[in-house]
Amino acid sequence: MSKKMILAAVAATLLAVPAAPALARSAPVAEAPAPVKIDKVRIDAALKAMVDSGRAVGVSALIWKDGQERYFGTAGMADREGGKPMRRDTLVQIFSMTKPVTGVALMQLWEQGKFGLDDPLSRYLPEFADMKVMDAQGATRPAARPIVIRDIMRHTAGFSYGGTATPADAAFSAADPLNLKNDLSEFGRRLATAPLLFDPGSEWSYSAAVDVQALLVEKLSDQPFEAYVKAHILDPLGMKETAWTQPESAFTRLAATYNKGPDGKLMRQDDAETRSLNFDPSRRLTMGGAGLAASIDDYARFSRMLLGEGALDGVRILKPSTVRLMATDHLDARVTERRWLPSKGTVGFGLDFTVRKSQPQTAAENRGAVGEFFWDGRETTLFWVDPVNHLTAVFFVQTYPFDATLHHDFRAAVYGPNYLGPKGD
Repeated sequence: MSKKMILAAVAATLLAVPAAPALARSAPVAEAPAPVKIDKVRIDAALKAMVDSGRAVGVSALIWKDGQERYFGTAGMADREGGKPMRRDTLVQIFSMTKPVTGVALMQLWEQGKFGLDDPLSRYLPEFADMKVMDAQGATRPAARPIVIRDIMRHTAGFSYGGTATPADAAFSAADPLNLKNDLSEFGRRLATAPLLFDPGSEWSYSAAVDVQALLVEKLSDQPFEAYVKAHILDPLGMKETAWTQPESAFTRLAATYNKGPDGKLMRQDDAETRSLNFDPSRRLTMGGAGLAASIDDYARFSRMLLGEGALDGVRILKPSTVRLMATDHLDARVTERRWLPSKGTVGFGLDFTVRKSQPQTAAENRGAVGEFFWDGRETTLFWVDPVNHLTAVFFVQTYPFDATLHHDFRAAVYGPNYLGPKGD
């Protein structure tokens, strides 16, 4: 996999720490003014239109509401050239939808008292002591304060993801921490040599911070990250198809990636690029921020666990209070620089989730309910948890670059194009 491709894959979608979690602002969860009715005909038509318009080659969607499956549907092909339709057992590379799984793993260890959210990261990972900030001219200075663990969960640590023209991003790219030949320890050593984009806690910027979370899980659990997640999340939830390392036999069920060319048409990505994350035996890096391949039913089990406030089918993964903490806006009001986060709507950011804070403000904004929390992936995958309507939805597609119109249309089909839901704060 090329260095440029790795950075694009993990980048996905494209001031002060609160003294205690109680200071973070939680979006209120109120009763919806009118019930949401899942309209199969409307959703089927939306999925078909995505394929017919050339924005997607194949899509699938699964919706649970009020404890029951209310919708499953597909349109188009998982592999157009191979003649394979999207199916329920199709595997999809979910890229940054890996991040909430990593966050759940880390918060399990928080529940065990292994760390505090406002502990300095360097207490557990000493390589991240004495971090430097690099300005637009390439000059460096000591960071104003240490990175704390809350920073790596809400993207306020100051880390880069590379791919832009700033000197700090160039230094990150030169360090090459996300090379798949690095293990997580080597990733951490390399990342710690790269300067920060800004002082910790002062801005929001999507970054390699969730890969640092994976390294921290390894350190605190004394287990390889991949093994920890399998033993403590995937296996207990019955997510048998989900893994960073897939058996070779599973490749025939993996959806192809389709990249938009200069003419706007979707072209199939080379298999070598597609295979590199999940089927390359030379891969050493298990990223916390990307890399899982999953079936739609498997990921729905994860999202249903979150809808169940940490439990599913009698298995408890997190405490209800922990899920609510993760789904609370942790961004201080002084964090005004948020890059592209506002493109997700009227949202804040919790611990590895975006959190909706108020009703949609324009017709162009995605439909949804105050109090929902969600995330998406590089190839336009999406899931959300809507406690107001007792609903969770998973949307699978493999379109790159990220196409936000697919999310807009899917959400409008789920809620209805004029849905506003309860008022926020």
